[in-house]
Amino acid sequence: MTTFRKNLPQLSGELFLHDGGFETDLIFNHGIDIPEFAAHTLLPNPDTRVKVVTYFQQFLELAAKNDVGFILDAPTWKAHNHWKSDLGCTEKDLELANHDAVKLVQELRDGTDSKRPIVLNGITGPCGDAYAPENLITVDDAQKYHSTQIGWLADTQADMVSALTFTQSTEAAGYAKAAAEIDIPCVISFTVETDGNLPTGQTLKDAVRFVDEVSNGYPAYFMINCAHPDHFITVLEDAEWSRRICGLRCNASRQSHDELDACEVLDDGNPQELGRQYKDLLTLMPWLNVFGGCCGSDIRHVREIAKAVIGHPDRSSIKKDICA
Repeated sequence: MTTFRKNLPQLSGELFLHDGGFETDLIFNHGIDIPEFAAHTLLPNPDTRVKVVTYFQQFLELAAKNDVGFILDAPTWKAHNHWKSDLGCTEKDLELANHDAVKLVQELRDGTDSKRPIVLNGITGPCGDAYAPENLITVDDAQKYHSTQIGWLADTQADMVSALTFTQSTEAAGYAKAAAEIDIPCVISFTVETDGNLPTGQTLKDAVRFVDEVSNGYPAYFMINCAHPDHFITVLEDAEWSRRICGLRCNASRQSHDELDACEVLDDGNPQELGRQYKDLLTLMPWLNVFGGCCGSDIRHVREIAKAVIGHPDRSSIKKDICA
């Protein structure tokens, strides 16, 4: 029996932290090779599995120290069929990888004495490049495709699933419909370009509205990830659609996706500045309550983010279930 699948605690409006840029931290800061950027491939090897455990433990300790909840991601972002040939594996291999990844984070949660909730989150990346969609996918095709991995994750102790770094609203809507059919809570996290629009050119506003319309408002909430705050702060507003956005996982770098893709040296930005920008975003959108980092960020950045958002005066007006 899952712990929070029927009642996600972050919907209370209380603060939750995420981790940082998992893959970029391990690759650039710790010298760990991640085949095809697929972190689940690290788990069968005892040496790299320990590195994954150590990575997450530091964030769990940060959340416990600050007496806030934590969204604990299973490293399953590329553990779906689109990457089978690149990874040289079978569908059964991927199914087992999803199960093992959730088992790892479940054991991490079981070994933590935090007084606040720790939510197990199975993550899914897009069916294609996370920076630029190779092909447009229909809602129906996306629902059929993503139902496979969502089904694997639903068979575990995962409390929820998240579509992370999604580039097109039709794929996100199909993902949400698949999660609804399987009956597991889901979160949709879009990435945007430097102009604040999705890589398809669609506005963030229209993307959120489209997913909610097609899926009957199924996502528990929306997020933005893999973009610097400067890239999207100007498109945000206090409106019904933006109040559906309850979480941020920003890049430390201001570089565009094209620049990041070509970068051979990590751009880790400025942790203190990023923390201040999260504070500004929370002032603009005081209903935000889930905070972490993405590419280029690590424990230093999330520590500064935590300092910026915990005790933020504008959160005093938050009401329960504002994101639901």
